Amino acid sequence: MECSRASPTRVLSLWTLLLGSINIAGLRPGSSVRAESLDAIKVSAVSGGDAVLPCDTRSPQPPDALLLVVWYKNDVPIYSYDGRVKGPSAHWADDILAGRARWNPSNSHTSSSSLRIRDVLATDRALYRCRVDFKVSPTRNHKIVLDVIELPEKPKIFDELDKEVVGVAGPYIEDTNLKLTCVVSGGKPMPRLRWWRDDKVIATLEPVDDGSRLSLLELRIPKLTREYYEAVYTCTADNTMQVPPLRVNVQIQLYLRPLLVEILAREQPISVGVEAELACRAVGARPPAVITWFLDDKQMVATGVQKNSEDKNETVSFLRWTPKMEHDGRVITCRATHVKLEHSTLETTMTLNLHYVPIVVLQLGSKLNPNDIEEGDDVYFECVVRANPPAYKVVWEHNGQLMTHNQRAGVIAGSAHLALQGVSREQAGKYSCTASNVEGDGKSLSVNLQVIYKPVCTNTMTAIVGAAFNEAAKVTCEVDAFPPPKNFQWTLNNSLGTVELEPGKFTIDSAGRSILTYTPTTEADYGSLACRATNLAGQQIEPCRYTLLPAVRPDPPFNCTAQNLTDDSAELRCFPGYDGGLHTIYFVEAWEAGTLIANASTPTPIWKLRGLGSGKALKLIFYANNARGRSEVTTLRVHTLSRLALHTEAKTINGGSMDISWALGIVAGIGGTLAALAVIALLARRRHHRPLQYEAPIQTVKAYKGTIQSNNHSPIQPDDKNPDVVPLGKDYNCTRDLERPPEPPPYGGVVSPPVGSSRSTHSLQQHEVRSNTPHTPNTPASDAQSIGTLAEDRRSVTSGTLSRRREVVTTRTPLLANARESCV
Repeated sequence: MECSRASPTRVLSLWTLLLGSINIAGLRPGSSVRAESLDAIKVSAVSGGDAVLPCDTRSPQPPDALLLVVWYKNDVPIYSYDGRVKGPSAHWADDILAGRARWNPSNSHTSSSSLRIRDVLATDRALYRCRVDFKVSPTRNHKIVLDVIELPEKPKIFDELDKEVVGVAGPYIEDTNLKLTCVVSGGKPMPRLRWWRDDKVIATLEPVDDGSRLSLLELRIPKLTREYYEAVYTCTADNTMQVPPLRVNVQIQLYLRPLLVEILAREQPISVGVEAELACRAVGARPPAVITWFLDDKQMVATGVQKNSEDKNETVSFLRWTPKMEHDGRVITCRATHVKLEHSTLETTMTLNLHYVPIVVLQLGSKLNPNDIEEGDDVYFECVVRANPPAYKVVWEHNGQLMTHNQRAGVIAGSAHLALQGVSREQAGKYSCTASNVEGDGKSLSVNLQVIYKPVCTNTMTAIVGAAFNEAAKVTCEVDAFPPPKNFQWTLNNSLGTVELEPGKFTIDSAGRSILTYTPTTEADYGSLACRATNLAGQQIEPCRYTLLPAVRPDPPFNCTAQNLTDDSAELRCFPGYDGGLHTIYFVEAWEAGTLIANASTPTPIWKLRGLGSGKALKLIFYANNARGRSEVTTLRVHTLSRLALHTEAKTINGGSMDISWALGIVAGIGGTLAALAVIALLARRRHHRPLQYEAPIQTVKAYKGTIQSNNHSPIQPDDKNPDVVPLGKDYNCTRDLERPPEPPPYGGVVSPPVGSSRSTHSLQQHEVRSNTPHTPNTPASDAQSIGTLAEDRRSVTSGTLSRRREVVTTRTPLLANARESCV
């Protein structure tokens, strides 16, 4: 395979040399070969880097075709590019390039071509010539002088003993001298050497070509003072601007004696019986000084590791111990010693003056029994304080809250005693006293005061409990009492009276709660439940009450609105309906063209839907669900904003453009007007027909008549010939009648739904279709009365009567269409 690949290359090289040595017959005269410019261009490259040799292949007579490019090194061809051949075979390179060269042709008439040589070697330094042959234009030649810069070796540093220094020089003893030599080998041209410290040049050696190929630069410091500690010096060597200088760093290490040792002052005196901490600081030692502690002549053990500052100039040692009273007046010594240098120890002393924070003990009155304190009893505490210096203040706390003297409230607080007159349950809890002196505050351990009191309900509101026939419901009676109650009494109050439930129907857990398991079997089993708890203080005065109702399906949420509608999300909020007496979960579903794209469920009818997509018409379905089943649904249609609308919204407002909601309102108004005219015409044609029979709630009929009277500003007087026709007044004006809002259409049959069922738009429409009366839309008045009827039915369920009441009346509904007939 290697031979098969080499054969085309060898053939290509022969053709390249042939074409480079002779003129292309019939294309141009032979004398034109010597007509090009032979000014040499100087190009520099760093050994091991890349060299770019430019060659202009643009024809002086465009458009013209590039035939051949040949590169010569010292007049020896080393690379060629044949413009008539496509693909990799168009390139040929000599073995001396070893795959390091690549011809980059120009991409346009303005950019030039170049030969890129990678991994430049010192042998690449030579005179290069680029020959360019065109189809029509004369041959052109370009000369390039490639200068290869040989980088020197990385600098090395040697000390006074000609030992190579790597990273750190020393350590040297303070006040001694130092000599470091930077040595650099090789480099063409010869490198420049420099010593640096903190970006400042300390010494410089200019390039000197003496044939030794070695450069040396010394650094001398006659006296190493403290300022040279950990100083960093850098030696650099450079012979070109194309690459950063070569560099090596060295850090100076010194042995330094400690300059100062002291015991750091404390803000507070040392306290007896309390762990104290002393700190001793040594300054100036390198390496850090070793700090030791002594109490008189006995060495003490310091806890923890010595800490050094960030600049390593200070060393701190901490001593933690608990002093005793016999230590008062004794001497503590802090001593700093250098680990390498002799006769460099420093020490300091401190005489102990011991104080202590008040020691406080709180006690309940000796004559009181802590397990037998009831509401109304008198209680007192005693605060015993020991302090040096004496305490100047004593304060009292109840459950962490500061107490104040209030004799009217029965709280008498003194410096040593606290009295509570007629203690109440709210005053139970943890008590403590705190004494203060110049040392600080001493707080006693808490004493827990237990006050016995009768049970009271945790929840004072009457809870509603839903229970289905022949299904067990659990009712929890939770009370606040001390001690926890041991006995409970449950009663049921219904239409038959008040009965006490058997103890076998309820249990009492360890937390003092009673759980009633109740199964209603008849309507009489519903009513009001009450429980009373009894503990050591007596029986509960006000019982906990619960209303037991039949468990039904919940009502759907209503008045649903969309808030903060964006191009991808919406915040939805509804009002909850009746929960059926059970725990209810509220659901929302987002549908687009029959596809469910999002849903959510929450304990409250508030949702946040995300990922809806922009510019979509969505149908939102809301419903509730409990253990008895699922409610009817409430629907809402929304449009998510489009991203284009979000960007153009400000421009639309500023330009005065009409909002789409206004346009929809105008279209809806026009449609409503046309529909009203059509209804008026239909009613006019049927004015002589037999009056229809309608069923409507009494309240609805009354409201309807009141609406007619208020709109006409006069009582309705039926015509003698046709009682269903409203006579026109003398001042009747057709235009004025059209300007008034349209009168409500005749009422259809309105029937109250069964008890516990939910009313929805869908169910009402189904009922109207089944009715024999003409299909007419509900008016706002009829909706209001129907909702009132539903609410009345629900109240009947709440009261436990379970009655199904419906008030309807058969009446002749006045047809107002005749009054509009003259306008049609």
